[in-house]
Formats: sequence, structure tokens, C-alpha cells
Amino acid sequence: MADCHYDFIIIGTGAGGGTLAYKLASSGKKILILERGNFLPKEKANWDTKQVSQKEHYRTSEVWYDKNGQAIYPLTHYFVGGNTKFYGGALFRLRERDFDQVIHQDGISPAWPLSYQDFAPYYDEAEKIYEVHGQRGLDPTEPPTNLDYPFPAISHEPYIKEIKYSLKNLDLHPFYLPIAIKLNELNRYLSKCIRCNTCDGFPCLVDAKGDADINGIRRAIAANNLKLITDAKVIKLHTSASGREVTGVEAEISGKRQIFSGHIVIVACGAINSAALLLQSANDQHPNGLANSSNLVGRYYMSHNFGVVMSLSKKPHYTSFPKTLGVNDFYWGEKDFAYPMGSIQSLGNVNKDKIAAYGPPLMPKILAEKLARHSIAWLVMTEDLPSYNNRVTWKNDTIYLEYKSNNQTAFNRLIKRWVEVLKSLQVYQEGNCAIHIPQKMGVREVGHQCGTCRFGEDPQTSVLDINCRTHDCDNLYVVDGSFFPSSAAVNPSLTIIANALRVGEHLLDRMK
Repeated sequence: MADCHYDFIIIGTGAGGGTLAYKLASSGKKILILERGNFLPKEKANWDTKQVSQKEHYRTSEVWYDKNGQAIYPLTHYFVGGNTKFYGGALFRLRERDFDQVIHQDGISPAWPLSYQDFAPYYDEAEKIYEVHGQRGLDPTEPPTNLDYPFPAISHEPYIKEIKYSLKNLDLHPFYLPIAIKLNELNRYLSKCIRCNTCDGFPCLVDAKGDADINGIRRAIAANNLKLITDAKVIKLHTSASGREVTGVEAEISGKRQIFSGHIVIVACGAINSAALLLQSANDQHPNGLANSSNLVGRYYMSHNFGVVMSLSKKPHYTSFPKTLGVNDFYWGEKDFAYPMGSIQSLGNVNKDKIAAYGPPLMPKILAEKLARHSIAWLVMTEDLPSYNNRVTWKNDTIYLEYKSNNQTAFNRLIKRWVEVLKSLQVYQEGNCAIHIPQKMGVREVGHQCGTCRFGEDPQTSVLDINCRTHDCDNLYVVDGSFFPSSAAVNPSLTIIANALRVGEHLLDRMK
């Protein structure tokens, strides 16, 4: 027996669920949001680099496993707002060609069932809701739009500005990263953001980040037709006897199990946990997992090829917020390599505790501190191609992440090419010599997870239809990064947000 019936039940409050809640809130429909975490506490630890970087204070204690049974300690977080509470706020549109079939040296990135033009108006809306700062016309790969960014670009600090001019002298096209933070540089007394050195990878103590909690859920719960229950872990979806509709959402709340029913149920737990929930909801009508007649739930998992290049120079710098610069000149390849390579972004401030966390064991504190004052970090990102065998499975009440990296030719080339560029920069000449140290990130980096419930028009080759409704269950939708058929080579958050707005519009039309 269900405890209560709702028009919409949304499971999860990240970029997909939080945005969808905001979209639906003004409809007057009765809405329930279930979030397994709580609101992230405001405390000094929010900006404590030792707590966040070294001790991973806010990371889930959950343990996943790879296909060989080796433990994975995922860098993921369960709070209202999901992983957007910790992201760097870089909100990119996919490139226009990313929606088409793309040939890579090591494989094929499939075409999406919809085009960039289908997403464009929702990208416009998403940038407004999340208060994105940027400047059009500088990134040679940016897709077309008639609208400027809602807010002006975040300025470069002096050292980053030097790097920008050095890049331009090499005939490259550096641009301002599109960033979702509440920074008013013209009237700083009106600015929520204080441009601190603990933003990228940290929760914001002053709520100045454009995340799914502050810009989505907090706005949504102002509506009296919407109810949010935190610390509510959904453990199973129940279906009718036919298996064609979800009739109950079972959640564990304060140690007790409750069942809720809804006319429409939307799963938005993140690509990994959404797939796991569908798989653990297997029943007689869906023996291989809910909505899994295609046997594709959990498959085609992607999370990007990540590398970090640390530039360590002789000259110290005092940059607080370096995450303002991007380079996409190699996104589609280069003169002697006719295949896509990927994107490059400056990362948030490098501090002693981050260096200690990723450096060799027992590094002396004084050395880590000195390295931090002389370092700038760069994120190098190449597309992770969809592979049938890269998948999420659910066994023994545990998530298993079976993953083998791919597209390594382009990834290795981009890292090597970027190191060559850095060595050529004027800012690192004339006595300010530098070394550039690349490091690849591993399977525990799941911040860009996507692809486990791909959308499409054919129920045999996709889990979701083009409106992100499952082919198998009429009232079940998945609205997070799961729907991606390919990952492209830019951050996925804005596309997840735009898609949630698009699906929200469809759901409102359906409920008329």
C-alpha cells in the first residue's frame, strides 16, 4: 500500500533532478523529490583543503568494485545538489558536430537522435538559470547561438593573463571558460562570490556557486506543491502486474521503508546509480532489470579520459582563482592528425593539501606548500568512446563498475601536444623555466559519468526514447547523464541541465 500519491516523483537532486524540479515546480502539480543525502552542512570544513582534498571528508564511504573484485573508492558525493556541489562550474555546450557521428582514430562516436538545434533553446535557458559567465566569439569550436552569455566573462588574474597572451602569440585561441558562479566584478559589494581559492572541487560556504541545489532545488521548494524528503535512499521501483508502469517507489527513510506512488516517476540518481537502481528493481516482468529488455541498462558507461598537467615554474605566482581559461584548438585534431583530440582547461587553485593528496606518500608539508606557489594545473580531456563492455552491474547489493579505457591514441597525443605548447610559451622563457608533469586520472573519477541508459528511437538499441521515457515502462523517465549516446570532450553538466529542461517541457505537455 502506497503512503501517498503524487503527480511527479523525482529521485535525485543533481544537475538533472534538481533542474527538473525547478522546471516543474511552477506547474501546480503535486511533486515529491527523494534525495538519499541531506543538505550539505555549512561549516569551516567546506573551505578546508586538508579536509576536502586529503581526507575526502564529504566523499561517500560507499565502496564499489571493478570486474576483478578490486575495491573502488569513488569520488562522488550524496547531498542535495549531487556532485554539482563540488564541481568547478564549467558549463559547456556540446559542439554542434558532437551530435553527429564522429570518426576517431580508435573508434566511432555515434550520432545522437536529436541535433544541436533541438537542444539550443534549452542551452539558452540553462545558461540563464545557472547564471553562466562567459564571452562568445573566442572559442573556435563554439556552437551557434544568437544570445550572449547572461553574465560577462570572469576576468583572468595577472599570471593567467600572461599565459593567455603567450598562447595567442602561438596563434592559438584561448577563451574565457563558461563558469557558473555568482561573481559581480563591477560591484563587488553586491557579489556573493568572493573569488576565493577553494572553489573547484569544494563546496561553497557562501552559496556563490551555480549548482543544482542553490539554483534548482532551493528555488523549487519555495512552491507549496513540492515536497522534498532528504536522507531517503530509494532501493526499488515496483511495477504493475503487466510491468508496463511503475506503481511504487520504495525508499528507506530513518531506518524504515516507505512506498510512494506517482503518475510519473523520474530517476535522476546519476548515470551509475540510476542504472544500478533499474537493475536492482528486477521482477518477474523485468527479470534482467527494470526497463532492460534491450539488455543495455548499465552498458556504454563513459566518464571521459582525464589527464592533469602540472606546470611547475621557477617564478612563484599568487593566483587565487585560475579556472578562467580554455583552449579548444585541438578539439577536432590538428594539421597532421585528422581525428578529434579534445579540450584543455585551467583548473582551480593548486594548494599544498591537493599536492600532498596526489603526490608521493609522506611528502614534507613545506615542500608541498612551495610547489603550490609555483604551480598551475591544466585539465586535459579526450572523449571516452561508448563501449558495450564498459558497464555498471549490480551484484550482492553492490555496484560493480566494469571499465576499460579507450581512445588512448588521441588522449596521449593531446597530453603530449599540450606539454609541447606549454614549453613554448613566452611566459616560461627568460629565466622562468618550467617543468610540465602529466598525470592520468583513474576509474574512481566519476564526476563526468554518463551513458548507461542511452536514448534513441529503436527499443532494441536504446533504453530511453527521445524524451527520455523508458521504452518498457510508460510512466518511467531517466533524466541525468545516463541518456548520452556519446560523451564528447567537454564537461557534460550543461547538457544534462538543458536536457532536464527539455524533458520537463515534455512532461508538462503530457500532464495537460
